Amino acid sequence: MRFITSRITALIVIVLVETAGRCDTFRVATYNLESYLEAATASRRAKPAEAKAKIRESILALKPDVLALQELGNVGALMELREALKNDGLDLPYWQLISATDTNIHIAVLSKFPFAESRPHTNDSFLLNGRRFHVSRGFAEVDINLNPNYSFTLIAVHLKSRRAVTEADEAELRFEEAKILREIIDARLEKEPDANLLVLGDFNDTKDSASVKTVIGRGKTKLVDTRPAEGNGHKPQTSGSQLEHRLVTWTHYYANEDSYRRIDFLFLTKGMAREWIPAETYVLAMDNWGLASDHRPLVAAFEAEEK
Repeated sequence: MRFITSRITALIVIVLVETAGRCDTFRVATYNLESYLEAATASRRAKPAEAKAKIRESILALKPDVLALQELGNVGALMELREALKNDGLDLPYWQLISATDTNIHIAVLSKFPFAESRPHTNDSFLLNGRRFHVSRGFAEVDINLNPNYSFTLIAVHLKSRRAVTEADEAELRFEEAKILREIIDARLEKEPDANLLVLGDFNDTKDSASVKTVIGRGKTKLVDTRPAEGNGHKPQTSGSQLEHRLVTWTHYYANEDSYRRIDFLFLTKGMAREWIPAETYVLAMDNWGLASDHRPLVAAFEAEEK
C-alpha cells in the first residue's frame, strides 16, 4: 500500500510540475512609446512622469507575455520601465535593446519567456541615389520557446519616420528598409517554410504603401494581417465584409495632418496564423490615451500548440 501511495504521490508531483511549466495561450503586444527617454536630447524631451504612468496603465491592461517596444531611450530607460511594470505585477524578466545608427531611440523586447536565440540586425545598409544609408533603428529578431512543443520567432520593427530629411526622400528610405526586412523574412521562410514568425511594430506607413506591401509579400510567403480593432461593441463579421472594414483600427495620431492612421501592425506567417486567436486580438481603446503616446498599442493572442 505504501508503494502504491508513493507512486501516486510521485505521479501527482510530475503532473503538477508539467502543468506549472505549461503555457496554453500567450499574448504578444507592440507599442511605440513616443520618446521614452530618461533625459532630454537636442531634439527630444524627457518623458514626463504622468505620461510614463499612463504607458504602464496601458501595458498592464494588455497583459502581454511578450512586448515589443519602439522609441526607447537607453538601457536605463528600459530597465526603469521593466522594474516599474514588475512592481505593478507584470514581470517580464528577459529583455533585449537594439542599438543601431539612431542613438536617440531604440527598439526593445521584453518577455516572460527566455530567448532561445537572438539575431539582432544593427548594421544593415543599402544604396540610394549613389549614397549608402543604414537601417536607422535596426531590427530585433528573437526565438522564444514557450514549452517543449511550441516556439516562435519575433521580429520587432521601427521603419523610417514620415519626417522629412535633407539626405533623401523619407518614403524611399522607408521602402529600402522594408526591402531589407523582407529579405530577412524570406531567408527564414526559405529554411523553414512553415515557421512560426511574427513581424510587428511601427511601420510608419499604411497598408497600401509600397513599403508595407513589400513586407507583407506575395504568394505562399505572404504574411497575414491580424488587423486589430477596438473592442467597441461591434459584432464579429464575416472576413472580408464591408462592416468588418469599418471597425476602428487606427493606431497613430499625426498632428501635422490632424489625421488618424493605422501604421502599427502585427503580421503573421501562415504557420503561426493557425495558432492565432482573433477574438483576443485588438487595439487598446483607453480614456486619455494620448497622454501616454501618439500611438496606441496592439495585442494578439495565440495558442501555444502547433495546429
